[in-house]
Amino acid sequence: MRIASRLGRSVIVQGALCVDVENASGGVFSHHIDDLYQNWPGFVEWARASAPAPDQPFAVSELDAPAQRPRQVFAIGLNYVDHAAESGVTVPSSATVFTKFPTWLVGPTATIELPSTQVDWEVELVAVIGRTADRVSEADAWNYVAGLTVGQDISERAVQLAGPVPQFSLGKSYRTFGPIGPVLVTPDELERRDDLELQCSVAGRVLQKGRTGQMVFSVSQLIAQISAVCPMLPGDVLFTGTPPGVGMARKPQEFLQPGTTLISEIEGIGRLVNPVVAGGDYPQPAE
Repeated sequence: MRIASRLGRSVIVQGALCVDVENASGGVFSHHIDDLYQNWPGFVEWARASAPAPDQPFAVSELDAPAQRPRQVFAIGLNYVDHAAESGVTVPSSATVFTKFPTWLVGPTATIELPSTQVDWEVELVAVIGRTADRVSEADAWNYVAGLTVGQDISERAVQLAGPVPQFSLGKSYRTFGPIGPVLVTPDELERRDDLELQCSVAGRVLQKGRTGQMVFSVSQLIAQISAVCPMLPGDVLFTGTPPGVGMARKPQEFLQPGTTLISEIEGIGRLVNPVVAGGDYPQPAE
């Protein structure tokens, strides 16, 4: 099953058609997609047994982020061997976890605003939690995942790495720095949920390409490790790490430029198409 938020209303998606969840359920389930995660098992049971077939056309430009007000956002660093190598660090023995601030979440076609000339790209598989996961086992972890979507962990590198202690959360939480979407896909729809191809590109030039099967810690391992420390709540968002090819690691370094469009894709899920513009603080060329 594929669900999305269209113009602020939760919908079930099939191809280029959708059906409004609140209207189809007679008000049993909310128009706001985040409310669905609070009773995800009940929603899935109704959707599979009773939801009418989608019959309303929609445009991708009408879609919002498929999670908008998570109570917690978890992100993983150095979760691909080759990305750790390009970053000049050894592969961690346990997941490297940091947090991001939820106000940075935007939709699949939202504009990315650059605050500086050192903004980097990081395409990632994103999982949304559908049941409270508290001390769950790796073997059982997938049962707590509502679905998967495409994400970009946009990063302002100067702020992220400034000071005696890196500011990962701050440098990765500027406004518009978290495009996700276009839809949330339930894991049962994906034949190889642990091995999906992901990539991002600008102007046809592929910047990153990899497979989630190359992750050091899989989705289920990440949920087991995080939930051993703190409960993961319905609607929480998990960014699972990025493959190699980030701009900071290139020689010479490369960063996002205004006037371009960043395209991020994961097989079986969909793509983000995000225009890139200069924000208010972006350095202006000398006259």
